[in-house]
Amino acid sequence: MSILKEHFPMIRDREAVIKEISQNANLKSTFNSWTTAQQNRFLDYCTGERGLKICYDPFFKEVFNVEYDISRLNDFLSSIMGETVEIISVLPNEGARISCENNLLITDILVRLENGSLVNVEIQKIGYTFPGARASCYSADLLLREYKRMRDKDGKKFNYKDIMPVYTIVIFEESPAELRTVNDYYIHKSKTIFDSGAKVNLLQNFIFISLDNFKNILQNRIGAVRNGSKNNILSGDELLHSRLEEWLMFLSVDEPELIEVLLRYRPCFRDLYEDIYKMCLNTERLMSMYSEILSELDRNTVVYMIDELKAKVDSQKAEIDNQKAEIKQKDAEIERLKKLLEEKA
Repeated sequence: MSILKEHFPMIRDREAVIKEISQNANLKSTFNSWTTAQQNRFLDYCTGERGLKICYDPFFKEVFNVEYDISRLNDFLSSIMGETVEIISVLPNEGARISCENNLLITDILVRLENGSLVNVEIQKIGYTFPGARASCYSADLLLREYKRMRDKDGKKFNYKDIMPVYTIVIFEESPAELRTVNDYYIHKSKTIFDSGAKVNLLQNFIFISLDNFKNILQNRIGAVRNGSKNNILSGDELLHSRLEEWLMFLSVDEPELIEVLLRYRPCFRDLYEDIYKMCLNTERLMSMYSEILSELDRNTVVYMIDELKAKVDSQKAEIDNQKAEIKQKDAEIERLKKLLEEKA
């Protein structure tokens, strides 16, 4: 019996799940369309052998559905932003990039806070190239949206002071190279300053979170605890240092042993996991969500490979251009030396 089944008795065993699938032609067809590894991972989800990947869109939006409980997303955003925030609405994300780059995202949520600020939360499976440039474009899209809203507001004269800050929060499951070089940090908050010391209130804010960096830090702490412990029992007090780290552990770990640590340390997460395993009882719905995830991951991988290949080609072209320039310079030097020899002869 899995560790998690002790906490959530509704979790089924492998035989029961396989039996249900085999007795339904549609479920059986879908199941057989997956690879063996994908089938085993799905069965692991259903039986509690592994935790669900919470950061994937269907699961994330199920857990953080504001129609059920807005306090979860409020708490999550508050822990990221370092201050208490209140969401008043979830908005459709109408940015132009949604039509051309949505395959790069695992999930994407846009909310308005009580103070009027817009916060866009994105989770990406793979950190694509040029994250700073892309995030700047997305943020500019949010800011332009707010500018147009305030400018067109009925019965009110437009004033720039009425435009509230916008926040772009990007959570990377696998960080881009720029963030892997600072692997001692899992959260990266932008801060624009002027060399003159002038205090200017700029409206665009960026927060990047590296789940892979966090997991590496967590594993180092686990190693240190086990090396210094006689009974080998992991404690949340030793592993987690902030509310944000609790949320990041919830998002990133799928090992039952670590999930149990979080359940012991912060029982408030029990309700979230209980919702997840109740959802797992609906095999048809879970299979549909899982199929959607697999399809998106395939598209993400293709887009990422194209992106990486293009960046590599561009880099190689730049290197070739530099080499051509060096060759031309050396040819010119050879011609100069030849002329010098002719003059001396």
